[in-house]
Amino acid sequence: MSRSAIVIGGGLAGMLAASALSQSVDKVTVLERDTLADVPQPRKGLPQGHHAHVLLPSGRDAVDALIPGVSIRKRLLAAGAHEASLTSLITLGSEGWFRRWGRQEHLLLTASRDLLDWTVRDAVLGTPGVDLRTGQAVALLGNAERVTGVRVSDADGEEAELSADLIIDASGRGSRAVRWLGDFGITGIPESIVDSGLVYASRLYRVPEGAEMFPVTQVTADPFASQPGRSANLVPIEGNRWLVSLGGTRGGEPPADAAGFVRFARDVRHPIVGQLISGAEPLSEVTLTRSTRNGRRFFEKASAWPEGFVVLGDAVATYNPVYGQGMSVAALGAQAVHRELQQRGVATPGFARRVQRAVAKPVAAAWAMSTSQDRWFPGVQGSAPTVIDRLLTRYTRRMTRVATTSHAVSTAMCAVTTLQEDAIRLVRPFLLRATLAGPVLPALSGPPLTEDERAMLHALDRSEEEAGNERE
Repeated sequence: MSRSAIVIGGGLAGMLAASALSQSVDKVTVLERDTLADVPQPRKGLPQGHHAHVLLPSGRDAVDALIPGVSIRKRLLAAGAHEASLTSLITLGSEGWFRRWGRQEHLLLTASRDLLDWTVRDAVLGTPGVDLRTGQAVALLGNAERVTGVRVSDADGEEAELSADLIIDASGRGSRAVRWLGDFGITGIPESIVDSGLVYASRLYRVPEGAEMFPVTQVTADPFASQPGRSANLVPIEGNRWLVSLGGTRGGEPPADAAGFVRFARDVRHPIVGQLISGAEPLSEVTLTRSTRNGRRFFEKASAWPEGFVVLGDAVATYNPVYGQGMSVAALGAQAVHRELQQRGVATPGFARRVQRAVAKPVAAAWAMSTSQDRWFPGVQGSAPTVIDRLLTRYTRRMTRVATTSHAVSTAMCAVTTLQEDAIRLVRPFLLRATLAGPVLPALSGPPLTEDERAMLHALDRSEEEAGNERE
């Protein structure tokens, strides 16, 4: 019997879901309201695409597994993307500077979001049985027992009904899934918000000559300083460019003007990013985004769930973008769809509910990490830290201090933060012992730069010159 599926949303989550489905159903229709270009370029429905993105190792592996016969990693690297070891970055964390261990492990892929999305889309739309249709889903068809299709509106306002055995909503943070389910009488889906008021500002720079190998550099916000958290990240991407993203929580937001952008980067906990870009050529204006809250819909806890309907990606949960989890969680969610399809098939009773519960596992892991930090910033909106949160935070802060001096502890924490292993790993005996024993080396007094990197930083730094101009 021929089976079909509809995916609402042609972003990363939607395309990966389509690839997962194509291996088990005969026809997959991806429904996207934006007109998607044949080359990497920004699209209206992805305003956060202007900011820094990383694909975590868990997400990279999931993406490559979901698109058989194609290595997205190799395609991205061939197009100019970069790969960076998480334990070899220049990172100032909340508990101090991390040492760089010079090992190729926990590799991150860094590229523009436009290139990432286009590379995946190009591969998936080349898969037999996957078609793209422009239009917007305006309603679900069916009832509380089973979703049977979607009502679609095109650019002229003409509506049509499309039927399918499975509908996946991957339409992003603007998803109407809660309302659609409510129309069927399925209500009371729990929701949670943790909003630190983060504003994200980004700008592109040309990589200065000689700085082509300068690593990812990040000065993170300190959520425990009882003041607004401010961060600065410099990420190399394709096209010999640096993508610099600054973040500031409520009361400490970055500005949108060029001079203020550099000044903010210099005034975070360490000025290294500001120093680097003060001598680099800007290639774009500053782009600001304010839609950065952590928001989660607990679909897996719904009292009832219709057959034939699954929600994925940002339609389930969104995270503070500073932590770089969204794309990888979307990939892991699509992988959960694939596993269930391989084990049971789309027509199996209870299939959609099992998938929704499986999708919730990587969502829960990312949510816990993101909100456990954001809850501590002043003026945060949402649930306050509980007694258990406070105890866990004391433990993880001490572990993080140890991680700045210990490769074994650092790499164990990286495996959890990159969603490769469950958080339960953090209470294994050797980590408990190491955490209780404390740091094994003295804290670093500044960024761990090589001699070449230090010379490049000195050559680029125009901070004193700019400060003098400001005083005049």
